[in-house]
Amino acid sequence: MKKIFLTVIQIAITSLLLWLMFRDPAKRAEMAGALRTADFLWLIPGIASIGLAHVLQTERWRILMKVQGIDMAWWRAFRVFLSGAFFNLFLPGGTGGDVLKIYYAMRETASKKSAAFLSVLIDRMMGLIAMAVVAAVLCSFRLQLIWDCRATQDYPHPPQTLLAAVNSGHAWTWLKLHPPQTLTLLLAAILGASLALIVTGFLVDRFHLAKKLPSWLPLHGKIIELSTAFSTYARSPGVLAQAFGLSLPAHLLNFLAFYFAARAFGIFQGFSGFVDVFAVLPIIMTIASLPISMAGLGVREELFKNVFGPLFDTDPGIATMISLTGFSLVVFWGLVGGLVYLTYRPSGGLHLKEVEKEVEEIEQSIEKEA
Repeated sequence: MKKIFLTVIQIAITSLLLWLMFRDPAKRAEMAGALRTADFLWLIPGIASIGLAHVLQTERWRILMKVQGIDMAWWRAFRVFLSGAFFNLFLPGGTGGDVLKIYYAMRETASKKSAAFLSVLIDRMMGLIAMAVVAAVLCSFRLQLIWDCRATQDYPHPPQTLLAAVNSGHAWTWLKLHPPQTLTLLLAAILGASLALIVTGFLVDRFHLAKKLPSWLPLHGKIIELSTAFSTYARSPGVLAQAFGLSLPAHLLNFLAFYFAARAFGIFQGFSGFVDVFAVLPIIMTIASLPISMAGLGVREELFKNVFGPLFDTDPGIATMISLTGFSLVVFWGLVGGLVYLTYRPSGGLHLKEVEKEVEEIEQSIEKEA
């Protein structure tokens, strides 16, 4: 029932954001004009960059499975990964792909089903840690530009700093006037909270605290799962280093696709433009990945508009088209994954509800055994 409610909320938010995006005739005309003059040849390397990112992410998952004794052939793993990309894109919540990957990994072994679950959990964790590193490095290239930017001059006497705004009771005004800074702070909060959860899981494993954690503790189950994952992979630091190393270029390649989308509309040329895009994309993509709307649709476009407009003086319609075009490259590979799923049945037909139930049982067994 809870999942159905969240799905309805996501669909409602997506519909509202799409209506707001396209309701303005002037903005629609601007977007149509941008499409007519776009150079779509730039989308070819964009498609290739996302495909190569998927290749690296598949290899990352394979080596994490292999250390647990699950030796899935590369081509099979790639097909499962692409099928998972389809489910992540078109199912609410963004976790359907993980469920599918866990299920097919479990089918590779009858005795190590929990290892299949943990391989996907560690895979996600390595990607998250790498994203934190990438975000910190890339945002630093334009941190001064981001922090000095103001979106509007409407407020007569805006506080000069966030601390001054808090002290004067104008914090909300400051946040509205400084969307790039606000989103940067939100990015820091999201990644900080995620890394804090990972560190908590590590400490629980390191000091054997799993049995002592109260069941009412927020995210108790996730902490136990992370603790178990650390315990399982602690003997393979080299594999974790390889997984982290593969995550870095994978993130950069996904960002590169949106850079090519921007080039299709004739902006961000030269090395400086390249750095500009890469400095702000971690902010946009991380926040858009939150399960607010379906596949981040609508949220991502608002973020592009509120970041690219103030920082780079990009028209709202063009910023929206960059976002939608970059997302279309992701959709391309999602549709490829859908075709793979329809034509590739390595274990016969399956029902997603039954798959989710089996994965949930494994998850519960891990929490009980900790």
